[in-house]
Amino acid sequence: MITPVTDLEAEAADGGISWASAIPYAAVHVVALGVFWVGISWIAVAVCLALYAARMFAITGFYHRYLSHRSYKTSRWFQFLFAMVGNASVQKGPLWWAAHHRRHHQYSDQEEDVHSPMQRGFFYSHVGWVFDRANAATRIRLVPDLAKFPELRILDRIDVLVPILLGTACYGLGVLLQTYAPGLGTSGSQMLIWGFFVSTVLLGHSTFTINSLSHLFGKQRYETGDDSRNNWFLALLTFGEGWHNNHHHYPTATRQGFYWWEIDITFYGLYLLSKIGLIWDLKRVPEHILDKGRVSPDAAAAA
Repeated sequence: MITPVTDLEAEAADGGISWASAIPYAAVHVVALGVFWVGISWIAVAVCLALYAARMFAITGFYHRYLSHRSYKTSRWFQFLFAMVGNASVQKGPLWWAAHHRRHHQYSDQEEDVHSPMQRGFFYSHVGWVFDRANAATRIRLVPDLAKFPELRILDRIDVLVPILLGTACYGLGVLLQTYAPGLGTSGSQMLIWGFFVSTVLLGHSTFTINSLSHLFGKQRYETGDDSRNNWFLALLTFGEGWHNNHHHYPTATRQGFYWWEIDITFYGLYLLSKIGLIWDLKRVPEHILDKGRVSPDAAAAA
């Protein structure tokens, strides 16, 4: 059985750069520059965008709205399936991710919020906090409901396994296509770099904008006591996460684009999954929350 890191160990961790995290992350960016050597093909770009979309949906719909906020219910096997897809995003394990996000909501833009741009500046809030040794461990006390599943604890401890398997699959796909469909003009190395490395870089920085830019740019429909903001462009980029002020006002709702004109691609996907019975009990936005937003002075501008 995999034993989780204890909360005492997490709290006692010293600060400073965790090179074990920083060096691989930097390497992913360096390897992504290999696009200048492997060239481009439509099939490689298509796989890049498909893996961006699939993993963005897993991060926003499952790591965030399910594991962090429990905004709907699902079966244990489907929970594990999408935890693996989220794990493939190279954003660490499901318990680690959910614990840090729950802590963010507890202390949003306060001193204890480890990725607040108001407290530590843009770079640290965007990505620097991930490489701080003080944030390396999983605070199990924040996710006891998740820690009871050994399969999630294993993913949390061995969080590089699924990304390695995905990268290997991308390379293998490229080799197969080069062998059996040479007219597509791709190769193992091209598919690996576009499908895994470029897609992962785009996915990571898009996700991280919600920690950084969504607390700096946009409109505040609701008074939440922090600097969370609604930003339509970031909402498109992150499949609905950019409706961040909405989310901070009522974080347990499955839908973050509260109104019909607020595009929330992740919610649309979750709604479809609910219709085929893979998830259920989606939590709605209460009418009084919607009414409050309609009469807010900034409601129209926030849209």
